[in-house]
Amino acid sequence: MESEDHVLAMTIISTSLLIIHQLMKTRRRPRRWWRTELYKRREGRELLTDMNFQHISGQYKNFTKMTPTDFENLLEMIGPRISRNHTNLRAPISIQDRLAITLRFLGSGDSYTSLQYTFRVSKQSISAIVPEVCAAIMEELKEYIKVRIMKIFIYV
Repeated sequence: MESEDHVLAMTIISTSLLIIHQLMKTRRRPRRWWRTELYKRREGRELLTDMNFQHISGQYKNFTKMTPTDFENLLEMIGPRISRNHTNLRAPISIQDRLAITLRFLGSGDSYTSLQYTFRVSKQSISAIVPEVCAAIMEELKEYIKVRIMKIFIYV
């Protein structure tokens, strides 16, 4: 009799512990993917290619602030510096898009948010791309770029 009571008590205790464990278990949030649907559709959409066919109308030059030939020449110079490797997770943002994003930012003053929707690239990626491409341009064209530092004096 005593052993049956002991087995019953152990069963109740074990069951209670399992129920408490299940109740205390933290619920995991549903997993979010790193890329939204907006960015998944980036592949196959070539904004600059479409504009290149219409460069006679001036749309390409208005968008990038340079001719398609100048764009290709600059891309050839800095391409190896700004290219990224493919990974198992995702394809990299193309060097054409990286340069176009930077030129659009510098030429128009658009915000990262505005560029995000134009190029279908996240703001976080754009905030890394723009300084990187600017540094590559400065390094490649340092012989042609002259920077003049002005001193401003403020008298009180």
